[in-house]
Amino acid sequence: MKVFLILSILIISCKNYSFENQGENNKQLTPSIGMVIYSNDTETVWNALRLANYFKNQGDTVRIFLLGKGVELDNLVNANNDIKEQTDKFLDNGGIILGCGTCLKSREIDKPQVCRFS
Repeated sequence: MKVFLILSILIISCKNYSFENQGENNKQLTPSIGMVIYSNDTETVWNALRLANYFKNQGDTVRIFLLGKGVELDNLVNANNDIKEQTDKFLDNGGIILGCGTCLKSREIDKPQVCRFS
């Protein structure tokens, strides 16, 4: 199941390269990557955050969308130092984490720490 989720994240987060024509020179713009985390499994979330940090370190623009059980990231950050470290690194490097508003409300998470309502 974990391998399937990681592969799903990789497929969803395929790089979208854009090119801007300027005469003879083609200028490559920074790739944008979107990741969906739909799990509260510690190892799966940790690996997804590591992957997001890798892309950020490569200069990509990365956004994470938390869906379903994924919005429980706040609980994982409070309970697991490795996930907290990866989340802090991602946010400090300019990463954006959005959470499904309906999913957050259904879990009575009114003020999430690491994501914004979407």
